[in-house]
Parts: sequence; C-alpha cells; structure tokens
Amino acid sequence: MRDRKILILGAGLAGLSTAYFLEKRKITASVFEKEDFYGGLCRSYKIDGFTFDISGHLLHFRNKHSLSLIKSVLGNNLEKHKRKAYVYTFNRIIPYPFQLNFHYLPKEIFQECLSGFVKARNTGNGIKGDSFIDWSYYKFGRAITDYFMVPYNSKFWRFPLDKMHYKGIEKFIVIPGLRDVERSISGRNHKNFGYSAYFWYPKKGGIEKLVEGVARNIRSIHLNHEAKEVDLRKKIVKFRNGKEKEFDILVSTLPLPELSRILKGLPPGLKNEFDKLRWLSIVNINFSVDKNVYPGTHWIYFPDKDIPFFRVGFFHNFSSSLTPQNKGSMYVEVSYSGGNTPVSNIVTKVKNHLKKTGVIQNGIKIIRKSIDNIKYAYPIYDTNYGKSRSRILKFLSKNNIIACGRFGSWQYMSMEDVILGSKKLAARI
Repeated sequence: MRDRKILILGAGLAGLSTAYFLEKRKITASVFEKEDFYGGLCRSYKIDGFTFDISGHLLHFRNKHSLSLIKSVLGNNLEKHKRKAYVYTFNRIIPYPFQLNFHYLPKEIFQECLSGFVKARNTGNGIKGDSFIDWSYYKFGRAITDYFMVPYNSKFWRFPLDKMHYKGIEKFIVIPGLRDVERSISGRNHKNFGYSAYFWYPKKGGIEKLVEGVARNIRSIHLNHEAKEVDLRKKIVKFRNGKEKEFDILVSTLPLPELSRILKGLPPGLKNEFDKLRWLSIVNINFSVDKNVYPGTHWIYFPDKDIPFFRVGFFHNFSSSLTPQNKGSMYVEVSYSGGNTPVSNIVTKVKNHLKKTGVIQNGIKIIRKSIDNIKYAYPIYDTNYGKSRSRILKFLSKNNIIACGRFGSWQYMSMEDVILGSKKLAARI
C-alpha cells in the first residue's frame, strides 16, 4: 500500500503543529506557505533593536500536557508570568477583570454594579435567550453589563451583540461567584481569575521562537507556494508558481472565506454558506518609546467608545530582551469589520488618545511605529455561524479536506487550543 499524500496549506501555528505531530507518528506531510517565511501571525520582527510580535501572542495553559510539549520545543527559553492587567474606565485605571474590581469605581456605580450582580446570582431563572447580551445580563446583571460588557464587546466585535451567540466566547470571560466578589471588595481575594491568569512567553526572541522550534522538526516546508485552485474531483492543488501537487488528504488552515475562492467544483448552495461567514479584523500598531512605560503592567483594556483602541499591551514587560535597556515598546489594537479599514488618520488618533489616557505621558518620545493589518482576527458567532460552519466542514470532510486552526476551522481559539486541536487531528490521520 502506497503512502498517503498529505498536504497542508498554511505554515502558521496550526499548519506547523499538525505537521509536527504527524512527524512524531512517522508520517510525512508537505506544508505549503504562500509567503517567503513561515509562522503566519505567530511571527516576530526587529526594528532598531526592538523586537515586535504581531499584536499580543501569549501562551495560556489549561492542560499540563500542552505545557510539557511547549517546554520540549522551547527548552529553557520560556518564562511564566502572573498576569497584571487593568481596565481604563470612568477616567481611571482599575484592576482587571472589571466584574471583580468595580469597587474601585465611584460609590454610586459600585453600589449599582454590586446590587445588579447579587440579583443576577440569586435569581433562579434560566437565561432568557442565547445572545451575548442575554447571557451577560444573566451572568453579571444589568449594571456590569451596561457599564463594561456591552461597551467593551460592542467596541471589540463591531457587531450587534443581540445578534451574536455567547457560546464559543464564554470560556474566555471571567465569571466570578458571589463569594469571589465579596472577598475582592474586602481586599481578601488574591486569586488570579480567568484563562489568562498566568501566561508563558519566550525569554528571548519573541513569540516566533515557538514556531521556529516546531518547524525544526518538520522535513517538508515549501515557501512561496500560494494555492490558486483546489480541484476537488482530481484532488490536485495548483499553485501560482505553476506547480501542482496531488493529495489524498488536504489539511487547510486557510481562512474559510479564502478557501472558498479556490475550491473548484464548489456547489452554489455551499458557496452561499461561505458567504454568510463574518469575521473581525484588527489594525495592530506597534510603538517603540524612549522610556520603560508602565513597568510590570502587561496590558490594559479600554471600553470607552471615544477611545479608538480596545487594548494596549507592553512587550517590554513580557521580556526585557525585546527592547534596548530602559526603553519600552507596546502594541495598540483597533478592531474593524466589513472591510472598512480605519487606517486613515488612525495613527494620529491613537497617539492623541495614548496621551489623553496617560499611557504615554509628557516627556516620553515615540521612536518608531509599525502597522500590521490583520484581516482575519476572530470569527464572529452570529446567528448563521453554527449551521453554515457545520455544513461547510461536512462538505470539506466528504472531499478529504480537513479544516484546522482558528481560521481554517473557524473558531475562537487560544494558541493552546490550536496546538491541541492539531494534535487530535494528526492522531486521526
């Protein structure tokens, strides 16, 4: 029996991880990447002695086997951090998460949030609907929802929250109990909550050291191979450089909307399902500055609708190796949807609000900036999501195409989720 021809489209974290786990099983897969580098969004680059990632890419582990795996790849080049994050709201900075630290707000706001949360927790009624807003009112009460959950998530998702499903998102949101809130108010709660309570990050080199470590174990990676057509009947992938490859199994990490454009023989009805998919895009702006700003702080959330960015993170607090001594660097994230890129004047607006909010204080000089436009950042869980995604994946599976990764399988996934998903996929092949 001849060896099966296994092709993987995309050499980001998902594609490389799948090839890595297949290699562990003595199965060779050929990875094809359209760019002249591998890593996808899990890359780092250097400018004037500063190392930048493409927005925040941190490793969070729920599974001890995931941590062991990453340690085997990165060796000693890995460091654990206890999250130190904040929320900028009501013209002040309070500890994250909001739903545990609203006692830092003005007294009347605090009392409103507390009474609403207590009422929500003590109400025995089930959730009234399956939208994000229904879920948030059910879990947190009206005040926390109105003061933080709605403003922040409306700003982040750029999509009507009453038309967005909460499933797929809820595991990334901190849901405290009454006792947790009471202990936090009294100052006795020293526990870190949420999946991001702790994170791991390379000591040196940025997040791309992870994909470099994975790629070292893969024998067949082909760069500058952009797929232009997948012939479903002949099981052939055609590339823009003129080459063709046959496959028995095709693992696709391409965003589903991009995959739909190159599938030859796609039924019209299924094309309609692809067209229903919605996603969130992000403009990420990296800044280097001449001072170490916000020492020890990892990131800050900004729910205020008048502030253009939703989050600012500080690279130099992930690893001191990412900046020259006594210098700082940060990433600033602005979301958009529907292809309406907010690039015009966005840098000026961002700079102005970094100063207004005190992130960049008087006397601090911006040395350099770089902009990354991330077209596919997060899939949106709207009312069409479940049925459309299910029909698409079923069709792909029937045609020996396996969808993989956040964009390939169209799920909100952490880096750990992507790695574990790739491991399960490789075990099935």
